[in-house]
Amino acid sequence: GADVNAQGGEYSNALQAAVARGYEGIVNVLLQKGVDVNAQGGKYGNALQAAVAKRNEGIMSVLLEKGADVNVQGGKYGNALLAAVAAENEGIVNVLLEKGADVNAQGGFYGNALQTAEGADGNAQGGFYGIALGAAVTGNESLMNVLLEKGANANAQGGFYGNALQAAVARRNKGLMNFLLEKGADVNAQGGFYGNALQAAVARGNEGIVNFLLEKGADVNAQGGFYGNALLAAVVVEHEGIVNVLLEKGADVNVQCGFYGNKGADVNAQGGFYGNALQTAIAAENEGVVTTLLVKGADVNA
Repeated sequence: GADVNAQGGEYSNALQAAVARGYEGIVNVLLQKGVDVNAQGGKYGNALQAAVAKRNEGIMSVLLEKGADVNVQGGKYGNALLAAVAAENEGIVNVLLEKGADVNAQGGFYGNALQTAEGADGNAQGGFYGIALGAAVTGNESLMNVLLEKGANANAQGGFYGNALQAAVARRNKGLMNFLLEKGADVNAQGGFYGNALQAAVARGNEGIVNFLLEKGADVNAQGGFYGNALLAAVVVEHEGIVNVLLEKGADVNVQCGFYGNKGADVNAQGGFYGNALQTAIAAENEGVVTTLLVKGADVNA
């Protein structure tokens, strides 16, 4: 007869294919025929993750009763709990946790379960968001509050945005920024592509959020990230308004870092791709910003 565990195709095996399509009857037949409930491979990695991703609690329960491993790794989401987190299905999340799912398990695009699920410590690293709160910054303040109550670290580092506050800035959500700051997020926390929340706001050209972060104590001269610092980011995105705001708040017009910096500049220590603000503005042929920087004391020989 046919091998119920044969591998191949998008879903890798018959069980995962049946689960993905919601064919509970076929799932039961395959299980009766001795199919491997934890077989690996395919789009979802395993049948349980497929059931979770499809939000099919009925099939999920059947698989768990038949010995599906809640912590098995692989597939698009990394594991079943992360799939539930990605689907923002709190009911399934709770079932998996009751069945022993590791809330701090790493894997997949989303990194770890605390991205949107309740209960993990929020410090495990991995994935695009890297941290739970980073991925939870979707506008669901209630869910984020649950995460924090369960021990999520508002300053946990990891992922593209580095931390939850920077992710909130990238989403231009001032309400969530304020919420995170009230919960102890460090406005000057370092990490991620932009280095810090202020540079992320500047890179997005959002003057309102720039002012908000500065009011909350953001360090205008903090170094790091792709642009090196907030002023260089403002010059690169050619936002003269933000350039002026930063200079008024004490941004160092002659600070060195990055690609356009002086010969002796330690580009690795500073962290930016661009050099100082004046050199960057000149490279961009932005006469208005060049003039502003010179008026503010930019050193033409730097």
